[in-house]
Amino acid sequence: MQRVEGIVLRANPYGESNVIITLLTRELGKIGVVARGAKKTNSRLASVTQLFTYGSFLIQKGSGLGTLSQGELIDSFRDVRGDLFATSYASIIVELTDKAIDEKKNNPYLFELVLQLLQHMNEGADAEVLAYLFMTKMIPVLGYPPFFDNCINCRCSANENVFVAFSVKEGGFLCQRCKHTDPYAYPVSEKSVKLMRLFYHFDVNRLGKIEVSDQTKKNLQQILFSYYDEYSGIYLKARKFLDQLKVMDNFLKSDKNSET
Repeated sequence: MQRVEGIVLRANPYGESNVIITLLTRELGKIGVVARGAKKTNSRLASVTQLFTYGSFLIQKGSGLGTLSQGELIDSFRDVRGDLFATSYASIIVELTDKAIDEKKNNPYLFELVLQLLQHMNEGADAEVLAYLFMTKMIPVLGYPPFFDNCINCRCSANENVFVAFSVKEGGFLCQRCKHTDPYAYPVSEKSVKLMRLFYHFDVNRLGKIEVSDQTKKNLQQILFSYYDEYSGIYLKARKFLDQLKVMDNFLKSDKNSET
């Protein structure tokens, strides 16, 4: 038996009443365990096997999947669950974590990063911005670190020249005089450049309030999603749900505006 602190990254039904959960733990990295009877309405494990749940888990190890013997809820992140958009961005974080790292490879830094971002979301921080921060920090974990500090073509630094585009093909920013080298590069605002470099380098423990315009968010989403599509090979179900949610939200807003 071993007690671990963990965050539920994934929960899949197993048989009529069981659930297999994937945990990101502080002590053991990513592990899978069977929660027997967790789907029953009166199960003491039902509340600790939900997505995003942060808890203390007593694990009985086996040759394959371990078994969840006990679970104590530490935080359910209720306010995140109560907002569909926050839920979508939190889902991107946990799903990307699940798909990007191997089982039983311990990474205490990643555990703390995921936990801190979920806590900030739950306290009302902009969930979309936090999701893009996480995606930026996960790029080197996937093995395709971009050039954020120098022009990908001439190697001038951010202090020497202004970056005006991001080349997904080359994996980095382009300065004004080099933007012509990739006609498909995404234009970037000065704010987007500063944010991406900040996200990539800074310690989340120092995170304060970050206010980002809708246009800058759109710019960040365009670049990061395209970069992941090009290099990661990871398909996120949460991203599809988010796209559908945005379409529905835009439809409702336009319908409301037409009425007024």
